[in-house]
Amino acid sequence: MARILVLKGSKKLLNAWAFYDWANSVYSLVISSAVFPIFYGALFRVAEIEKVTVFGGEIARAPLISYTTSLAFVFIAIITPLISGIADYLGNKKIFMQFFCYLGGLSCIGLNWFSLENIYFGLLCYFFGLVGFWVSFAINNSYLPDVAYPEQQDAVSAKGFSLGYIGSVLLLLVNLAMVMKPELFGITTDVNGVAEIKAMKYSFVSVGIWWIVFAQYSFYYLPKGNKREGVRTNVILNGFNELKMVWHQLGNQTRLKRYLGAFFVYSMAVQTVMLIATYFGEEEIGWGSDSERTTGLIISILVIQIVAIFGASVTAWASKNFGNIKTLIVINALWVVICIYAYFLITPTDFYIAAGCVGLVMGGIQALSRSTYSKFIPETKDTTSFFSFYDVAEKIGIIIGTFLYGFIAQFTGSMRSAIIFLGIFFLVGMLLLTRVRPLKKPL
Repeated sequence: MARILVLKGSKKLLNAWAFYDWANSVYSLVISSAVFPIFYGALFRVAEIEKVTVFGGEIARAPLISYTTSLAFVFIAIITPLISGIADYLGNKKIFMQFFCYLGGLSCIGLNWFSLENIYFGLLCYFFGLVGFWVSFAINNSYLPDVAYPEQQDAVSAKGFSLGYIGSVLLLLVNLAMVMKPELFGITTDVNGVAEIKAMKYSFVSVGIWWIVFAQYSFYYLPKGNKREGVRTNVILNGFNELKMVWHQLGNQTRLKRYLGAFFVYSMAVQTVMLIATYFGEEEIGWGSDSERTTGLIISILVIQIVAIFGASVTAWASKNFGNIKTLIVINALWVVICIYAYFLITPTDFYIAAGCVGLVMGGIQALSRSTYSKFIPETKDTTSFFSFYDVAEKIGIIIGTFLYGFIAQFTGSMRSAIIFLGIFFLVGMLLLTRVRPLKKPL
């Protein structure tokens, strides 16, 4: 494929960057939030078991997938800064982005063979699907200051998230039609005699194909990266040296350091909410039947995604008129209110209202956090290394947030108490944001 050179700030380049969200967001919705959790539980229900033997010991289904997820994020947190430093040093981060995109997409396709009999292979595909998604997403984030000028970054960041929400909802609707009416798609029963499970497996294949195919548009226009001068020896060591240099630069960047501290705290809560929302709704809400529970959870996921499109756009408008930091403070305050409201949820209607509120602030806080960080980093060619700190902070937050949430829920015997705990994180994040000094122009 011929290399296409386009100017920074051009419409083609901005669209290509934002379009990667369209390509890979189907993973976060279909695999992480909607279809895979239902599929995973269905495998155990059909087999009428709750535990499997892994590495010589028996383990229940929930801890098994939880531990696999945590291990994946530990791996992501370690490898992201390493890859970022090497990519900046070699001046070719696009090749790394392509590698992890294909790794993630092919792993999604591999989930088609996920079964209790092939549990190791299935978990490996799940593991590398997570790795491929988050690492390629981190590299794409690092392109933002390379492709857009500061005054463009809020809008194009919001556009990326909006495209991601739209694309993922479209594919999810098709996947849900496959699962609910498999006969319309010519899907027959699988080895377990359940056509729905086979339809779910096909949905995983559709995610992998969608991700890889649509990513080609982004790869066609995105530049290789910023070329660095010097002798290329001890590349791995130089990658760590780049990160060490960035760490020292953070010491002189008070504004950036304070912002990263605030981001770490509130992002910990945001990501945990996104990961546990479905489980909270399944356990704590009074659904009338199993079918109502499944339908209700799917509807709530769609509500979050659709409302998030509007939320990202509203947040971009607010940041333009009131500044990024002030807008983030307000969004964190709204999150605190949502957490308090969630503590009292009882009926499905209550849950749908909460889902709409989460969608409104979820898209906004993610898009604005990314563009705000992009504006705060100093003038440098090492954008990938700087963004690796951003992404590693997010991943470590996920590890800590999900662990603490599970511990508190287990200790108190209630997921509602854990939700209030997350509200405290948002409150602290809001207070830390008040210490971040804006730029001279509204930010």
